[in-house]
Amino acid sequence: MSTKIYDYTKICNSVLTIDLKIRFAGVIDERGRLVAGGMKENVEPLENEKDDEMIFMELALRVKMRKEFDKQLGPVNFAMASRERALAISIIINDDILYVLSEPDTDYGSLPKKIIEIVNS
Repeated sequence: MSTKIYDYTKICNSVLTIDLKIRFAGVIDERGRLVAGGMKENVEPLENEKDDEMIFMELALRVKMRKEFDKQLGPVNFAMASRERALAISIIINDDILYVLSEPDTDYGSLPKKIIEIVNS
């Protein structure tokens, strides 16, 4: 089975431009390591670097656990968490995860669709 080859840096850069409220766009591998992308320039992080590592590892684990139900429910298109200080969206790309963090008042109805369009283009 062949997997499509993606330009993760290009995807992350494109995602950062679709909405001014997006703070972060990065690709996380299945072990929870950042392999492309990062924080938008001139944006103050909400967490420190050590917290980032923990968030990425937890995200990778959560994605693996969700795959347990792919046979019954179908694969996850995207997952979204609305938090007090941020809106987080994750989208699977091959075995990796595109993780997008935005301001909490971002239009969460349209943002995932725009991100998926970028990934699929």
